[in-house]
Amino acid sequence: MIIRSLLDTDLYKFTMMQAVLHQFPGAQVEYRFKCRNAGIVLSPLADEVNREIDALCELRFSNDELDYLRSLRYVKSDFVDFLALFHFNRTHITVRPSGDDLEILINGPWLHTILFEVQVLAIVNEVYFRRTQPQPDYAEGRKRLNAKLDLVHALPVDLGFSFADYGTRRRFSHDWQREVLATVKAREPHTFVGTSNAFFAKELGLLAVGTMAHEWLQAAQALGPRLRDSQRWAFQKWADEYRGDLGIALSDVAGLKAFMGDFDMYFCKLFDGARHDSGEPIAWGDAIINHYLANRVDPKTKSLVFSDGLSFPRAIEIAKYFQGRVKTAFGIGTNLTNDLGYTPLQIVLKMVRCNGQPVAKLSDTPAKTMCDDASYLTYLKQVFEIDQA
Repeated sequence: MIIRSLLDTDLYKFTMMQAVLHQFPGAQVEYRFKCRNAGIVLSPLADEVNREIDALCELRFSNDELDYLRSLRYVKSDFVDFLALFHFNRTHITVRPSGDDLEILINGPWLHTILFEVQVLAIVNEVYFRRTQPQPDYAEGRKRLNAKLDLVHALPVDLGFSFADYGTRRRFSHDWQREVLATVKAREPHTFVGTSNAFFAKELGLLAVGTMAHEWLQAAQALGPRLRDSQRWAFQKWADEYRGDLGIALSDVAGLKAFMGDFDMYFCKLFDGARHDSGEPIAWGDAIINHYLANRVDPKTKSLVFSDGLSFPRAIEIAKYFQGRVKTAFGIGTNLTNDLGYTPLQIVLKMVRCNGQPVAKLSDTPAKTMCDDASYLTYLKQVFEIDQA
């Protein structure tokens, strides 16, 4: 089995799932799969991916896994009680070949489907690399990893550089991610702050990190009272759930301009910072700092988390640029957990509908925008005043 534990997913899946349980238990959603790589043939993987999903749907949380989740300060006891009963329903996911591609459709209650995304993407990745790289060059992977850690180790302490692993969904394999994290923990215990993967956080004694993902704000487009106010409404609902905890706001669901229009003085002061996941990071950071200053907030008290396709040299460059102006942190994904010399897959499973209505992410990187309803996308751009081709 590729997925051996239901904990083997990103922490923010659990933090969002708890909020869904408490606030939107009846919401119905749809997710669709997309491979952004050109010329990749995935359709032959369908049977093996289906077998892995069959096995995934047999898993349950163990008592020690539930105890681990219960130990996290922001996890509530009723949510853990719900997870004790939880298992995936196989009827909510369909995987089949579509030309050279895979069609993956997830459809059902948000509460019962939210955990599929990361684990299904990890399955597709590992099945693909099993087929295409049956004898992986782990020596090359270790060489590349150690070269990155040499860069980090040479940094001056006063830079305050820190990074976390964000690489579960696009990892080369479960076993390789484990080796990478164990190596990084041993070599860089001060700069390495943790992992988004709850399973490895538990098993390796690491800090589990994460707050919200795009789907939280996307769903608000359908669940909230008015589309133009959906981001403000989503941020408030998050604050209602976590009361100041888990305070990193995602900034690129409707573009940076709309985010700054909605992230007013109240949210600037309430949230600990913001996360960058598309667009040019230096320009984004400058804009967020200026936004804090305009709202009478000292940027040095806030954190900017960068997580968009980062390499270590790029993360270090960003850290040096913002040194002394704002706190920075870096979530490094594919470049950490899938760098053995092979071209990684750029695959996503995004929410496209909620309660029967289309929803979308209007990324600051236009190629990342995903929506299956062109008229809704046009309407969304008009509402948020986004000039994007």
